[in-house]
Amino acid sequence: MNIHEHQAKEILKKFGITIPNGIAVFSLEEIDQKFKILKTNKIVLKAQIHAGGRGKAGGIKIVNNINELKKEAKSLFGKKLVTHQTEPEGREVKRLYLEEICDIAKEFYLSCLIDRSSSKIAFISSTEGGVDIESVAKNNPEKIVTTKLNLSKAVSEKDIKKIIEPFGLPEKLKMQAFHLIQSIYKVLIEKDANLIEINPLILTRDNSLLCLDAKINFDDNALYRHPEIVSLKDLNEENLIETEASKHDLAYIKLDGKIGCMVNGAGLAMATMDLIKQAGGEPANFLDVGGTADAERVETAFNLILKDPNVKAILVNIFGGIVRCDMIAEGIIGAVKEVGVNVPVVVRLEGTNAEKGREVLAQSGLDIIAASSLTDAAQQVVKAAEGK
Repeated sequence: MNIHEHQAKEILKKFGITIPNGIAVFSLEEIDQKFKILKTNKIVLKAQIHAGGRGKAGGIKIVNNINELKKEAKSLFGKKLVTHQTEPEGREVKRLYLEEICDIAKEFYLSCLIDRSSSKIAFISSTEGGVDIESVAKNNPEKIVTTKLNLSKAVSEKDIKKIIEPFGLPEKLKMQAFHLIQSIYKVLIEKDANLIEINPLILTRDNSLLCLDAKINFDDNALYRHPEIVSLKDLNEENLIETEASKHDLAYIKLDGKIGCMVNGAGLAMATMDLIKQAGGEPANFLDVGGTADAERVETAFNLILKDPNVKAILVNIFGGIVRCDMIAEGIIGAVKEVGVNVPVVVRLEGTNAEKGREVLAQSGLDIIAASSLTDAAQQVVKAAEGK
């Protein structure tokens, strides 16, 4: 789960991490009141969306007085920002963040994340702050320092020294840096975060370390422990289909292709998408309907897949272990009729009574193609999506 910059900063602040003074704004009517609270004329106005690259997209403005603030805020509210991290249509701006101007001497990059490949916690630090860290990794990998830690109550002094080494901080600032690293680590552990990214972390001209921008991503599987985090969810930033799927306990993730996928089992779903790509197609979604795959869940899954206007064909790949394939076939036929599926459907059934299931599908009289294997199913659905 992602949250907005202003929400991330509030969390960091509660853990004793220094951030610039700022305040969120949710409508133009709030501008005058919120401006007075900051008690400064020169302000950075930031669009709040769940995506990076806001500055290049025109989502960050510097204003010098209340009139400029109102003008720029009016232009940003309701605007769709298109960045390298948004969908092609962009994200609509529905909230803004007003923040005091900082006198920047240096910019750094700092992040803390769960490194699943090593089962450790990793800190990534760099002198290249304020830019896309992926481009730094590609073009100047020597400027990135990664420090991997075993899970413990705190970060050791030795590891902290390695983390902050690229920053070249004077001795008098190292206590600030030590506190910052320990606090970020504490947030990650106590709040079950996957990622905390400070980009940039700045050194001001009066020798203070400030988190100028902040991003936090939380582990969805741990949200039940954190109702205070769940309350921060902005449904305007969530994919509506994914939100609907979660209400039915279905694992759905929107992708960019035109072939809808309905599979029982996450591993099988990943293999299915791989074979679709190998056959020259692109999956429109990841969708795991679970082990039971009964008629009701199949019907719900079809409804979800068809909410995506890009879908031109659907591949259903079910392994009948718990439920017999002939029963699954009946459920698919019923769902196709009930939902009114208007795109080709390719079905691959394997497991108990698989042959009987394929016979049921073949005799249905519907536009359902019964595939003989997963490879055949992938090839068939790619052709169907292309209208062949």
